[in-house]
Amino acid sequence: MFNNLKILHHQGKQFIPDVTKAEAAGIFRGRPVISKASVNTETLTELCPTSAITTNPVSIDLGRCTFCGECAIQFPEKIRFTKDYKLSSNTRNQLIIEEGIEQPITLDADKIRKEIRRLFHHSLKLRQISAGGDNSCEWELNAVGNVNFDIGRFGIEFVASPRHADGIVITGPITQSMAKPLELCYKAVPDPKIIILAGVDAISGGIFEESHALDRSFLVQYPIDLYVPGNPVHPLTFINGIIQLIGLES
Repeated sequence: MFNNLKILHHQGKQFIPDVTKAEAAGIFRGRPVISKASVNTETLTELCPTSAITTNPVSIDLGRCTFCGECAIQFPEKIRFTKDYKLSSNTRNQLIIEEGIEQPITLDADKIRKEIRRLFHHSLKLRQISAGGDNSCEWELNAVGNVNFDIGRFGIEFVASPRHADGIVITGPITQSMAKPLELCYKAVPDPKIIILAGVDAISGGIFEESHALDRSFLVQYPIDLYVPGNPVHPLTFINGIIQLIGLES
């Protein structure tokens, strides 16, 4: 009995009352800030394993960034990572952070389909599809429903069948063997339906981008409603992206 009470007391401390204003713990790397300091840009770009860093102006594409932090370690006067976990956007270009820009990443409200907020504002069921993922993003998506983050408080939950879902969440770079199952799953979701890409592998292919084992043609055929960067995705990033998409946070 006493041990059970101790567990309950401990779990109570873990609960995050407001996931929109929580502070990311530990060594979390969030939205980068790039100064206008002059550095050797050739060396800087060569550091990045996924070519997320480009020049003229110097920028970091969060859809490609693995958040390894090596650029900030080697060039601390040029790049630093904040703890801002609100990294999601509904436009691909918003994920590209240029030097001298410190504004938070936001969703373009004008580009959110009207039926999304009308139908899913209070209830959203999602089917997660691991399309060749390494289980890192999948692990973090499992965590969004635990006692810490409790995405269920917003009426959002993962379901086992696409027939019961309002949309799909894709993780992994989409291998050839998963391309067809992915499309079948998507077509099994009733209209209207949303598509969310979670993690750098899903958004750009990540370190597997040039692999012949991938088939990412699905992403060309269907519109993407939300990009959630991360490697893996942090639960706070995922939850804040979703609640912004369905209109629970402006």
